[in-house]
Amino acid sequence: MNIALVTGSAGLIGSEAVAFFADKFDLVVGVDNNMRQYFFGADGSTEWNRNRLSETYKNYQHRAADIREVAQLETIFQEYGTDIKLVLHTAAQPSHDWAAREPFTDFGVNAVGTVNLLEMTRLHCPEAVFIFTSTNKVYGDNPNFLPLIETETRWEIDQNHPYFQNGIDEHMSLDHTKHSIFGASKVAADIMVQEYGRYFGMKTAVFRGGCLTGPNHSGAQLHGFLSYLMKCVITGNQYTIFGYKGKQVRDNIHSWDLVNMFWHFYQNPRPGEVYNAGGGRYANCSMLEAIALCEEISGNKMNYQYSDTNRSGDHIWYISDLTKFKQHYPGWDWTFDLRETMTQIHDSMVARLSIPT
Repeated sequence: MNIALVTGSAGLIGSEAVAFFADKFDLVVGVDNNMRQYFFGADGSTEWNRNRLSETYKNYQHRAADIREVAQLETIFQEYGTDIKLVLHTAAQPSHDWAAREPFTDFGVNAVGTVNLLEMTRLHCPEAVFIFTSTNKVYGDNPNFLPLIETETRWEIDQNHPYFQNGIDEHMSLDHTKHSIFGASKVAADIMVQEYGRYFGMKTAVFRGGCLTGPNHSGAQLHGFLSYLMKCVITGNQYTIFGYKGKQVRDNIHSWDLVNMFWHFYQNPRPGEVYNAGGGRYANCSMLEAIALCEEISGNKMNYQYSDTNRSGDHIWYISDLTKFKQHYPGWDWTFDLRETMTQIHDSMVARLSIPT
């Protein structure tokens, strides 16, 4: 039997992976205990998505295990053993604001949970491919020291800089920078995933995501900015822009496109590899540009306020360079541009909130 084990399976990337892999593996085992509701309250709950997966995919099995608890994970790994061919680790505490409130919890989920999964994989299914969803926050605030230029709607990098054409590559330093507590816990996990590939020869990979988005995101104020932004323009709830004049730039990759990257890697793994993963120059926007697009798609005006105080460790401009991955896996390319992704988010949100159109 070929089994894919997906942590964070009711979250944005995890649920996309369940749908993507359902017809490619005999069984997909999801591990998710809905800690997102603990992090972000009712807005963050993924219970609706867990129920959707169980109802839709007959070869999906859900386990409400806590990745911080080795004993709970070992029960699952012992049951399936070497039939596990893929471990896709998407579970995380994903907010750098929230992490500062409970550093023990943040590090336990992001760093300790990752080591637990790596060790269970090494002991019970060492030939499995292990894929980890890291973050661009591992680079800390190093991107903020790039030569940035303010334009009418966004910050942009100087056209003479090497990063202008394609964005930031994997050689940017992770050192001598402020990461946020969240970023630091993800650095620890990121390095351990690399190390299990390099030291033990396991088929591990790190994907450092930009802004990951899509229609199945349980967006909340502290995480999932495009989803939460669209929710606010639909409901009329007030949105707060934190600093940088609302001109901070993110690249945005649709969850399906990211999972498709995982699939390409799974078929031809390269142990211990690291890839930046985002929308690149293909799909990116500033906060102001995202608000304008939300208003255009929804037909509503955004109710927002501005705070001069930016989030500590936040990026002013970040666009991922995917050149390395595309060179290694030339069959992959983006499928969903920003407008299509945002339209999907709008339509899904309207349906989920039962708002008549």
